[in-house]
Amino acid sequence: MFKKNSEPIAIVGMACRFPGADDIEAFWRLLHSGRNAVTEGVLGSGAGRVGQLFPDGKVNSACRFAGFLDRLDEFDASFFRISPVEAQRLDPQQRMMLETSWQALEDAGIDPDRLKGSRTGVYAGISNYDYRALVLDAGEPTEPAASLYSVTGTSFNTAIGRVAFALGLNGPAMALDTACSSSLVAIHQAVSGLQREEADLALAGGVHVILSAQLFEMRANAGMLSPDGRCATFDAGANGYVRGEGCGILVLKRLSEAVSDGDRIWAVIRSTAVNQDGATPGLTVPSQDAQERCIEDALLRAGLEPSDVDYVEAHGTGTEVGDPIEARATAAAYGKGREPDHPILIGSVKTNIGHLEAAAGVAGVIKAVLSIERRTIPKHLHFENPNPEVDWDRIPVRVTGDRMEWPPHSGRAPRAWVSGFGWSGTNAHVLLEGYETADRTPGDRDPNGGRGPVGSALPVAVSPAEAGTDPASLPALREEELSARVTRVLPLSGRSDEALRELAERYLDWVDEGVEETPAGNGPGDPLLADMAWTAGVGRSHFDHRAGVPFRDADVARGTAEDRRDGGEGDAAPSGDRRVRLRRTGQPVAGYGRDALRERAGGPLGARPVRRMAPGRP
Repeated sequence: MFKKNSEPIAIVGMACRFPGADDIEAFWRLLHSGRNAVTEGVLGSGAGRVGQLFPDGKVNSACRFAGFLDRLDEFDASFFRISPVEAQRLDPQQRMMLETSWQALEDAGIDPDRLKGSRTGVYAGISNYDYRALVLDAGEPTEPAASLYSVTGTSFNTAIGRVAFALGLNGPAMALDTACSSSLVAIHQAVSGLQREEADLALAGGVHVILSAQLFEMRANAGMLSPDGRCATFDAGANGYVRGEGCGILVLKRLSEAVSDGDRIWAVIRSTAVNQDGATPGLTVPSQDAQERCIEDALLRAGLEPSDVDYVEAHGTGTEVGDPIEARATAAAYGKGREPDHPILIGSVKTNIGHLEAAAGVAGVIKAVLSIERRTIPKHLHFENPNPEVDWDRIPVRVTGDRMEWPPHSGRAPRAWVSGFGWSGTNAHVLLEGYETADRTPGDRDPNGGRGPVGSALPVAVSPAEAGTDPASLPALREEELSARVTRVLPLSGRSDEALRELAERYLDWVDEGVEETPAGNGPGDPLLADMAWTAGVGRSHFDHRAGVPFRDADVARGTAEDRRDGGEGDAAPSGDRRVRLRRTGQPVAGYGRDALRERAGGPLGARPVRRMAPGRP
């Protein structure tokens, strides 16, 4: 029925902005520490998002809980060449799609400016019109420009089309709305587009914000929201979900091309599937049979058995009706041929950040990818007493109520399943697999210490060249003609001095977060240092405001910073054009030479009314 050998799809880049986590590393720290990012506000206080949404306080008390984003009103419009008038009428969902797509491409080591005219597709789930209501409530504009921007700035189609417009992309651009499964359906469409060769690269994910008090309260009054502010998925105390905001974007590429291009690969999508519940006892009531069939379809496409999957990232909204149906469907689909001592593990990111609705699926995918890459399954929160509607002793399903290492398996990569179910009945599933290389055998932990995706080394042939010389006409240098590089340069650039300082500060943050100590003897030939310089040089856009951080090793960088503390001027680039021999290996790691970076940053940055976009760190 299905082609079992459909081309697998590589995830070569990721970016996110979720409650309590502005980027991928912060999201993993939140998950690894078992933290709950859902917050409680004070109704009627006028303070915070809850107080602002419900200033009179006379609403359902369940409305006081949510997983909100910080600084939702901040946007660097000039970075994307958007006028202040247009920016005012631009839905925050459109703003986040632009920013997060850019950051995901940089995580992939792809200079966004080089994609102009390419067959790159954009597929994203979006289902919230809250900002349009605010624009309409503010009064009908009379100026032609403001009227146009009020329409284009608040539409689903332009939220996705704007990304293609800003980057000059010529692949498909699709906005998908299937409610809570929207972002997984978007990923499914992106995978299908790549496999059908409608696109050569794809951005896929979803976005969601909460701006309407009325719709928030309607959900609470309908009994959909948890009155105690917890997504207690699979627990006896499950009494509804908690709303959340966020945006997540994946960069997808056909696996064979990602390998040949030397891309870093976070994980591989083996297959996807989508179907519909059909007739059920109610429009919003899930169908166990339909969920089982969707899982079986994806397994068939991947050519795998149910026992080949280790973990399920569940939809898991924490509702009295949905949880038992999902648990039973998971057991029925994955219990076939499974040994008693090898239960399918299950958890849900909604217990950490709430239900991101149209962006919920991509949040689950990013969690599953990070769990595979780090070989660790985070704790599923709020699981104290198993739901009595599920016969847990008779099904091969285990809730990950504690953080645990990924189950070891000899001879194969770890695999995870991500489920998403829309209240309109659309089911979507994505089957993920860890990516293995020659230096990382199946079941081993990440040799880079869990610091990011891995890829194969890719040599780049080089020779000295005069400016304007066609590189293809030059002979490659022999290995013995090349000498070890003594010094490398970390290039920094931004569209303003402020953005440049913020970029430097991001590198500083990376040091604080991920590089606790620098091994003695790390020089410019070290793969991690080389990757950092490579990615910053060829995988980033370069803007007019620039600075360079030359370094030999971490100690030299610190010493250089001390010598130049009073100056801090960027070094002039050497004249002439010389190709150099670089090797692209695994992940780029930014973080060496903190003091040199601090000199470029000009000291710690203070609070600003606008969050400036800057090229992201590796």
